Amino acid sequence: QVQLVESGGGLVQPGGSLRLSCAASGIGFSRYIMRWYRQAPGKQRELVASITTSRITAYADTVKGRFTISRDNARNTVYLQMNSLKPEDTAIYYCNAHFGKNDFWGQGTQVTVSS
Repeated sequence: QVQLVESGGGLVQPGGSLRLSCAASGIGFSRYIMRWYRQAPGKQRELVASITTSRITAYADTVKGRFTISRDNARNTVYLQMNSLKPEDTAIYYCNAHFGKNDFWGQGTQVTVSS
């Protein structure tokens, strides 16, 4: 059974930091492209960051320079370090694992940036 379990969300003040984690099980983790998406209320889900099996990373323009995606294949875990958070970063953050025709999603973790 495939499971992606996100953690690390919460309430943080503007300018603060959070680190999200996504622990995967039931998949050959090292073969998967891992991505973080987010969805704010009333908006479409958007791609935030991705990391390939070769650890090549890509970011949305809105988070470039503030967020860092990384992976630990030994722990089957992908991370999203989020710094200099802004109120517009408030959203539910979802982990995604992609390989060929396979796409798996986590249940999401809420990030709220507010003073």
